Amino acid sequence: MKKTLLIVLGLSMTLSTTSCASIFTGTKDSIAFTTTPEGAKVIHKGKEKCTTPCTAEIPRGLGKQMVMFEKEGFQTKEVKLTKTFNPVTLLNILLGGAIGIGIDAATGSLTKYTPKSYTVDLESK
Repeated sequence: MKKTLLIVLGLSMTLSTTSCASIFTGTKDSIAFTTTPEGAKVIHKGKEKCTTPCTAEIPRGLGKQMVMFEKEGFQTKEVKLTKTFNPVTLLNILLGGAIGIGIDAATGSLTKYTPKSYTVDLESK
């Protein structure tokens, strides 16, 4: 009886602290960037991620996420990344994971980036 109670208690604790979206979909998304003309630096949160055309891992977050495109001889362009609700988060509700929802919120996994590719036209100076 004691062993069964410990197993049930252990499973309950595990399920209640599971952060489903963070585990199943991660905390980053791969996003493809292209520019016309090619060869622009992609900058996210002050860090250069890649040079177009390219794909970069962008961490999710609940706040507004912006990406800048810089190329010599062209105006810098800033683009807001759009997000949608990540339905995998609903698994926390089904499994009773209030703590998991908090973890998903903290890691940004409540949302996911959509679309997964951006094409930007740069204007010359």
